[in-house]
Amino acid sequence: MDLFRLKKVLPAGSAFPYDFGFVPSSEAEDGDPIDVLVLMDESAYPGCVIEARLIGVIEAEQTEGGETTRNDRLVAVACESHDHGNIRTLQDLSSKLLEELEHFFKSYNETSGKSFEVLASRGPKRAWACLQKHLL
Repeated sequence: MDLFRLKKVLPAGSAFPYDFGFVPSSEAEDGDPIDVLVLMDESAYPGCVIEARLIGVIEAEQTEGGETTRNDRLVAVACESHDHGNIRTLQDLSSKLLEELEHFFKSYNETSGKSFEVLASRGPKRAWACLQKHLL
């Protein structure tokens, strides 16, 4: 039987924006599968495989215990999404929403004693290059 291990609980009052998961059969610089935030109409359940279209990547560095590693976040849209179906790139998002997503990742890491510095937000071509670099 396949199981999931709970890695972290968010602090009271916090919630993941949209659905946050990982790309199977990938490994990022931090040793975990590469992270992906999926914009969709409804939340999915753990273990659900979601067909999604990459719209960009939030390139970032994460520092923990004095050691800094790249820890990029892919951003995608669920292929079956009605509400987000017209989004093709991060530039299609409002600047306010992109700012809020970046802020979430910063504060999410701070609760674990890590710092998260956004280097840049890039489009789908850069997201695909990032994904291909991390596939096993």
